[in-house]
Amino acid sequence: MSIIETEAALHVAHRDNHTHRDVNGGWLRPAVFGAMDGLVSNLALMTGVAGSSVSQQAVVVTGLAGLAAGAFSMAAGEYTSVASQRELVEAELDVERRELRRHPVDEMEELAALYVARGVEPPLAREVAMQLSRDPEQALEIHAREELGIDPDDLPSPLVAAASSFGSFALGALLPVLPYLLGATALWPAVLLALAGLFACGALVARVTARGWWYSGLRQLALGGAAAAVTYALGSAFGAVL
Repeated sequence: MSIIETEAALHVAHRDNHTHRDVNGGWLRPAVFGAMDGLVSNLALMTGVAGSSVSQQAVVVTGLAGLAAGAFSMAAGEYTSVASQRELVEAELDVERRELRRHPVDEMEELAALYVARGVEPPLAREVAMQLSRDPEQALEIHAREELGIDPDDLPSPLVAAASSFGSFALGALLPVLPYLLGATALWPAVLLALAGLFACGALVARVTARGWWYSGLRQLALGGAAAAVTYALGSAFGAVL
């Protein structure tokens, strides 16, 4: 009796702990990419302009313009990209739906062959395929997962991707501008805040991806710092020439 209770307890613990995060909802990639891109691109833009020895007002206007332009551009690009991807998937689903309607037996045999290829005995594979094919929508879902590698009920949303990209880019791009808006008169507070933001974003991403937070943070810090240094040098060189 104790063995049965122990196994039941282990089963409950496994069920409660064996959960997965949403990796296909369409928000994580644009949010992460948007924040990183906003930080790096606006920091680099502002340091490049500041390197050419322009006024503080010009640096602030450049940062705000970069924030607005980049956020709208990212949102539009993400919406178009995800919408196009979704339309392609839906077109393939329509093809599969027509095949299921026109050639149900062939599609059932195709599904059985997939299970056989994965090690299921042929009679059992055919029986499973026959039972699963009784419901057209269930058959479509299974064929989509097995043949196309997609879940028809979990397609990414273009609006979610666009909103995530817009908000995260704007937030990231705001960091280099914020010290100026709060009264800073030099570039270094903006650079320090932006680099700290890059490290924090990298560390935060590591919590989602289960990577080392210090490695991810330092990687983003190094990439952003390198971009800022290069654009500052270019700005200084062009400013001296002009």
